Amino acid sequence: MAFTIEKYENLLGLSQAALTVLYNRYLAKNEHGEVIESPEELFWRVAWNIACAEVFYKFNISLDTPKSQLYAEIAEDPEKNKVVKEVADKFYKLMSSFEFLPNSPTLMNAGRPLQQLSACFVLPIEDSIGDENSHSAIFDAVKWTAIIHKTGGGTGFSFSRCRPKGSIVRTTGREASGPISWMKVLNASTDSIKQGGARRGANMGILRVDHPDIEEFIKCKDKEGEISNFNISVAATSKFMEAVATDSDYELVEPHTKKVVGKKRARALLKVIAEQAWKNGEPGIIFIDRMNTPETNPTPKLGQIESTNPCGEQPLLPYESCNLGSINLGKFVEDGEIAWDKLKETIFLAVRFLDNVIDMNEYPIKFIKAMTRGNRKIGLGVMGWADMLVLLGIPYNSDAAYALAERVMEFINYYAHLASVELAKERGPFPNFKDSVFTDPEILRKMYLREGSKLDWDSLKEQIAHYGIRNATCTTIAPTGTIAIIANASQGIEPYFALAYQRKTPTFDLIETNPYFERIAKERGFWSEELAKSLLKTFSIQKLDLIPEDVKRLFVVAHDLKPEEHIRMQAAFQKYTDNSISKTINFPNSATVEDVYSAYLLAWQLGCKGLTIYRDGSRQIQVINVKKDEPKVTAAPRTRPEVISGKTYKVKTGYGNLYVTINDDEKGKPFEIFATIGKSGGVLAAKCEAICRMVSLALRSNVSVEEIIEQLKGIRGPMPAVSKLGIIHSIPDAISKILTIHTQKGQTQITEFEEKNGQQKLNKSKDFADSGILPECPECHNILEIGEGCVVCPHCGYSKCS
Repeated sequence: MAFTIEKYENLLGLSQAALTVLYNRYLAKNEHGEVIESPEELFWRVAWNIACAEVFYKFNISLDTPKSQLYAEIAEDPEKNKVVKEVADKFYKLMSSFEFLPNSPTLMNAGRPLQQLSACFVLPIEDSIGDENSHSAIFDAVKWTAIIHKTGGGTGFSFSRCRPKGSIVRTTGREASGPISWMKVLNASTDSIKQGGARRGANMGILRVDHPDIEEFIKCKDKEGEISNFNISVAATSKFMEAVATDSDYELVEPHTKKVVGKKRARALLKVIAEQAWKNGEPGIIFIDRMNTPETNPTPKLGQIESTNPCGEQPLLPYESCNLGSINLGKFVEDGEIAWDKLKETIFLAVRFLDNVIDMNEYPIKFIKAMTRGNRKIGLGVMGWADMLVLLGIPYNSDAAYALAERVMEFINYYAHLASVELAKERGPFPNFKDSVFTDPEILRKMYLREGSKLDWDSLKEQIAHYGIRNATCTTIAPTGTIAIIANASQGIEPYFALAYQRKTPTFDLIETNPYFERIAKERGFWSEELAKSLLKTFSIQKLDLIPEDVKRLFVVAHDLKPEEHIRMQAAFQKYTDNSISKTINFPNSATVEDVYSAYLLAWQLGCKGLTIYRDGSRQIQVINVKKDEPKVTAAPRTRPEVISGKTYKVKTGYGNLYVTINDDEKGKPFEIFATIGKSGGVLAAKCEAICRMVSLALRSNVSVEEIIEQLKGIRGPMPAVSKLGIIHSIPDAISKILTIHTQKGQTQITEFEEKNGQQKLNKSKDFADSGILPECPECHNILEIGEGCVVCPHCGYSKCS
């Protein structure tokens, strides 16, 4: 029986946004595309499936037992069924209370045929195109990427082993094409594979700062739309950052020969990184040596960390996958205090859940299965941090908040490790434990040296030495875009992005305000519908006079904060996080390159493992050159005749099909133009209408068509596309090309078609503009926002990175 939102009783108290996200993205569908499960059934499906892993250990069943056989044994054996149900009940309560949720692939796929439960993977890129026996060469990576993206996963790569552009390949005597060329190969491959049949996969591309092609890499996304399926980050070494501090040179190393082939001024190179990030938010920067410390890479004998997942928070060895979940901190404030005992219980259960996921996962590649099971890394993180602070009455950008961040994350990290030790007692340590740093007493002592802590780290250290630990790493703060919407929680450790949203649906527009702000406003007597509407016009409430100062102080949003305040919060959480953190450092549009440069230095000084920055509007600014001293021209537009005829053209753009109608005057010259793309009322449709109104006004005012074409052609947008007219850089560029064709009679190069009854069925594009801008969501057409190192839709849950 099909499930409908309208008839749903909503026993879980889900928000309208959560219901929409679940309905569109998570709930199981039949072959007709009809939703066939309720949210309660989803949580039970996932809880039961993940609890099935219990029988592997309670009844000594092989982890390689086919899932169909496992399910049959559980169904037929009352004892096995009882064991699974007891744990499934706990997992169900854990999720349906929204105290914890796993990453999206687990919610989507657990208990369904795909059973691929990991969000992200790292693949190696060797300096070879491969042969019949290879599995880590460049074109092997293309194959593995296609397989992973087909199952809905994202991929990370380091191109640091690739020879620099122009170096000689001894076997052929020809010049190497360099790492950027191979990024473009993978980018094109990603374009061809719709992730999970619905959208493109996400990739991370990383290059070491000492690679000879580093400057080309930094600028490889200078033109918006290029290598659009990759986030990119520079792997900055400790030597490089020390050279920045001393204003000295650092060495460039040819990766194939390991020879020093040049030097660069470290500060000059960091300035180049800052300039590029200032322009469009990329590249990010990761401090690669910090990614290889014992707590982040406890198995260095197996290899060095070279790359991360697409959002940068999960460093992984080649062929590892990440297994993530988040605790909703807002659920652990009771009567103005943190419920520490309740939080502890949740940590233990969440760690067990994530460890079970590793065993229930169906891995897309055998090498990933072996490495992931060998190290059993999990990443327990948080969401709802901004909610917790508001409930405790603590401003986000305060010393009290930074101190509490350290305390909360230390608590989570400590008990996550303790829970992992308890699992090791029950199930054994991770298989590669014997080759890990945990067996070195001196390294172990330093790893868990916590002077002044109220938690018993010494006891934990002793237990690890005696029993081992089940998971090589335990904590990661990952993006929580869609699961935060489901849980009605703030995203990750981010501040609020805004305090109100206008949610648009086909049937209604609804203003949704932050529930904590609305409650306080009503209690304090300054709430009104007019206030709710005014919140839509501004991200910040700091200039609204009717709001008390203490409320303003409590409800700061991302754009109220100074970059250093964002960084201090990231550093506070990083201090007690095994892996890394997904967070965006927001800059105002007025920020300078020097501001970005200084942010990198501060992040390094405070112990962060990476940094992602975004300067507000940095990919929406069009530089306009105004010619001065031109004589003023006043033109009165001609009156439109009652009847006019023309032609309609269709052309493919990066946003979908664009339909352009050009009507001619009595002399056969263009008189007016109309264009349609996407959903009526959407951002793209509005931009099209604005362009066409201005072009039509110019045409009716006798501005030459040639001058209009000259002004429009070549304007670049974030998603170029190839059509019968060649490369279409943007919607204005497409209009210029169609105007050119229309005025060159007899040279039509694209399909003309007649409109029927004045209507055409438009193909709604599922593609999305490059992640550096804030356009409309390609799925629900609401406005996107940037947070947790990615572009996400707070309305329907669309994410560029997951």
